[in-house]
Amino acid sequence: MASTLFRNIQTVPLLLYPSAFFRRKNGALYCTVKSSSSSSVTQTQTATQEKQQDPQIKVSAQTQTKTFDKLMKDYEAIIGIETHVQLSTLTKAFCGCPYNYGAQPNTSICPVCMGLPGALPVLNSKVIEFAVKLGLALNCKLSLNSKFDRKQYFYPDLPKGYQISQFDIPIATNGYVDLDLPMEFGGGHRRFGITRVHMEEDAGKLLHSGNGSYSQVDLNRAGVPLLEIVSEPDMRNGIEAAEYAAEIQRVVRYLGISNGNMQEGSLRCDVNVSIRPIGQSEFGTKVEIKNLNSFSSVNRAIDYEISRQALLHSQGQGSSIVQETRLWEEGSQKTITMRKKEGLSDYRYFPEPDLPEVIVKKEYVDSIQNSLPELPEMKRRRYESMGLSMQDVLFLANDINVAEFFDATIAKGADVKLATNWIMGDIAAYMKNEKVSINDIKLKPQELAELIASIKGGTISGKIGKEILFELIAKGGTVKGLIEEKNLVQIVDPAEIEKMVDKVLSENPKQLEQFRAGKTKIQGFFAGQVMKISKGKANPGLLNKILQQKLNATS
Repeated sequence: MASTLFRNIQTVPLLLYPSAFFRRKNGALYCTVKSSSSSSVTQTQTATQEKQQDPQIKVSAQTQTKTFDKLMKDYEAIIGIETHVQLSTLTKAFCGCPYNYGAQPNTSICPVCMGLPGALPVLNSKVIEFAVKLGLALNCKLSLNSKFDRKQYFYPDLPKGYQISQFDIPIATNGYVDLDLPMEFGGGHRRFGITRVHMEEDAGKLLHSGNGSYSQVDLNRAGVPLLEIVSEPDMRNGIEAAEYAAEIQRVVRYLGISNGNMQEGSLRCDVNVSIRPIGQSEFGTKVEIKNLNSFSSVNRAIDYEISRQALLHSQGQGSSIVQETRLWEEGSQKTITMRKKEGLSDYRYFPEPDLPEVIVKKEYVDSIQNSLPELPEMKRRRYESMGLSMQDVLFLANDINVAEFFDATIAKGADVKLATNWIMGDIAAYMKNEKVSINDIKLKPQELAELIASIKGGTISGKIGKEILFELIAKGGTVKGLIEEKNLVQIVDPAEIEKMVDKVLSENPKQLEQFRAGKTKIQGFFAGQVMKISKGKANPGLLNKILQQKLNATS
């Protein structure tokens, strides 16, 4: 058995040090796994083999579009999501090694996370704290007494041959998450159930060679703490699933327990999809989809898989849908078979003998409960109560940093709607164009509040306000300082504005004749010329009033 499992591992002569199991390349250690053509070794079906051997009904994008609505009139999709959240702890779950994304391979490892004989795990207490925080934020029932279990399976990047996880007594169960769907998807409030939240450790990472002849093992990520969130199968389409995953990302970011970056693998979603005839209570055969690295991928992969299964059912081939793990191929926009899905018995769970029970006191839970920040759902409801539209609410609450900037601005007395418009308009456009976050810009909330007050109070015009805004964003400074430095105070003296209006009318007799002939829209031309003379400082309301009086007097 051992020779079958390990004949693919490229080894070097055994020495007395851990580095004997690895080869060195550019100062980093690698464990290399060679591929084999032997079918006796390969126990799972690869994507390449599926293309060659496994005939499936191909669903083109055009066919999917045409048949989806028709097919789904008879079927209902059942969707659940398993979300893995990588925790932002300073060290790994069971050892003192730090984890830095993008570090050189195998530079943050020790005997514990390498799974060397005799090395014993010691639980990082921050993992429990973050698990309790998330459990409370997801409205779960906490287990004051829980434990760790060993989940047995062989994989080249799992050094111990098992994963430390939680099986029958997870840290949190029976919760829910509330969210609001974006208006472009029909809007509406949704509540999705949370089955459980449990603690576990991450595996390492395989780095595949370009020609596919071998893979290298990077154990930097091995032992990094994870929280797995298992949803109830409450979602019915790709949009709901993608929005659920986005809400989980918002929650963990608000809590400060993870950066939630999907591109770094800090938040990973595995989606379970099945369909059943409408009216049937029993679930259909579920298929798990992996390799989803964005919320749009979640949406598209689910819709494709629903379409694939519905088409098979409609053609009498529903029995060909088997419980398996499939990969989402971004290039071809379809799911392909990865491996047949294991059952719980294949994992041979049993209590982790090297770790004690996890006992959490009620006083500890209460202290964490009292320290929780305002969460996304609470913030959305508060913003809604301010009279903001749902579009405004969803934009502001989506990013915790934007929400904090907005809250700080209105705390300085800024008008709620005006502050929203500035943040969602010019500030958001600048951040998008420059590819920066709101924390990267030089504008401070108190200066945005001051800018809004200066425009509202008539000190400067809206046009000058925009000019000041972009300078504040790029270079910083104060509104009062820029107004004084550039002499931008709005002209509110009627006599001064009247002189400018008279000058413009006398210098443009042709346009004045056109106005007298009935072309009243030309009034905007005169206003623009006055603004040009005043360098944008003439009070717009006063200017229009005086201009109207002058034009009516001459017509």
